[in-house]
Amino acid sequence: LRHRGPDEFGVYRDRHAGLAHSRLSIIDLQGGQQPLANETGTVWVVFNGEIFNYVELRAELEGHGHRFKTRSDTEVIVHAVEQWGDQAFRRFNGQWAIAVWNAATSTLTLARDPFGVRPLYVTTHNRRLHFASEVKAIFAADPEIPRRLDAAGLEQIFTFWTTVAPKTVFEGVEEVEPGTTRTYDRTGMRVSPCWEPAFPVR
Repeated sequence: LRHRGPDEFGVYRDRHAGLAHSRLSIIDLQGGQQPLANETGTVWVVFNGEIFNYVELRAELEGHGHRFKTRSDTEVIVHAVEQWGDQAFRRFNGQWAIAVWNAATSTLTLARDPFGVRPLYVTTHNRRLHFASEVKAIFAADPEIPRRLDAAGLEQIFTFWTTVAPKTVFEGVEEVEPGTTRTYDRTGMRVSPCWEPAFPVR
């Protein structure tokens, strides 16, 4: 993924999870390195995109007693999740694919912006979960992950010029649906909406 983020590369790893990030420096060029953690090193985030209202959210979080060490929108994500849990994603205005790892509870949360501007792919193989912003990064993580085309995904490409999430053109590889979170923990996986339209859909 170096072509997506040639400026910096960072890795976090513990007994249960590993996060890697290739960064294109835009906000907080000096202090916005990822993966980024909270003060105690228990909540970690990797993030692709931009939270447009991070300045306002930062001020609100500081009012709740949170203290920041960077000027980045990435750190706002960490503290927002600490403060509001999964409801934090409903407060974000922007385009983003986010992964939050809570080392204390062994919980991984993947979230995608409401319109799916930022891609986020996921697969499970040999009891390991892999996710990335490009499918080829998932394949690079483990050469044993099957690389088979999905006929239904190809049909969607020829019909709509794109696949419709969660479908992709590869068997066993899914795309996180726009405006949703996927939470993985010891009990399994659950999908929840993190956005609803402001007007009723008829």
